[in-house]
Amino acid sequence: MRCLSIAVSLLVSLPAAALEIDFEDLGANLPIDGNAFYDGRSEVDASDPDASDFETQGATFNNEFTEFFPGCCWQGWSYSQTTDTTTSGPGNQYSAITGSGVNGSATYGVGFAGGEVGASDIVTIDLGRELAVQGAYFTNTTWAARSMQNGDGFAGPFGGASGDEPDFLVLTVSGFDGAGVFTGAVDLFLADYTFTDDGQDFILMDWTWLDLSTLGLVRTLDFTIASSDTAFGFINTPAYFAMDDLVAVPEPSSALLLAVGALLLRATGGRAART
Repeated sequence: MRCLSIAVSLLVSLPAAALEIDFEDLGANLPIDGNAFYDGRSEVDASDPDASDFETQGATFNNEFTEFFPGCCWQGWSYSQTTDTTTSGPGNQYSAITGSGVNGSATYGVGFAGGEVGASDIVTIDLGRELAVQGAYFTNTTWAARSMQNGDGFAGPFGGASGDEPDFLVLTVSGFDGAGVFTGAVDLFLADYTFTDDGQDFILMDWTWLDLSTLGLVRTLDFTIASSDTAFGFINTPAYFAMDDLVAVPEPSSALLLAVGALLLRATGGRAART
């Protein structure tokens, strides 16, 4: 019985060491006024394309900043403490529509997928090792949400003039293991106007938990955006999203699992094998 108790204790303790990414450690790098962001421009290095990537909790978030003209342009990941929930347009690229992170926290991540239809490997996270990702919270950015509500110089309002157009904006999170093998994908509709009943149409305006456990053990996450509003190979809808509180747990050690199995077998006297 003592062996059985040890085995049970080991099994219970396996998932205890969780990885939790809430961006608050990165937020400490931002100016103290609490309404700032990082988009890579301060770390541009022509000799090192990865110089503007940033790291937290052992995970690397990709960032690409290209100085086409002063202050422009970036894609991949940024992190932000901006709070503007009303202004549409590129001057407000970094604000979540919620005005804060999950549960009112100061800092959150913002992904920009670049806008090319079908593009991948634009917004990625390298977790540094294989982990079982449990999920994360997602919502729209202010620019994307207000564009879908009202339209702008590039995109029309979702639903069209009649409100019946079957528009959508969907975020897909794909997983890849340590060998780069695809493990699965999960979709989250940031807006969905495809319902027969227009009363069910929505634009996501709150932080929403997305279960990513079906991806299995992954090292890399790839985030892509698809929209019903496209032209000339590009997405007209602002291809942005916000993320906070990503949670993952380590893979249980194979050796430890074998040891637990041996203890259980010893504790039961091999009865399971003889039945």
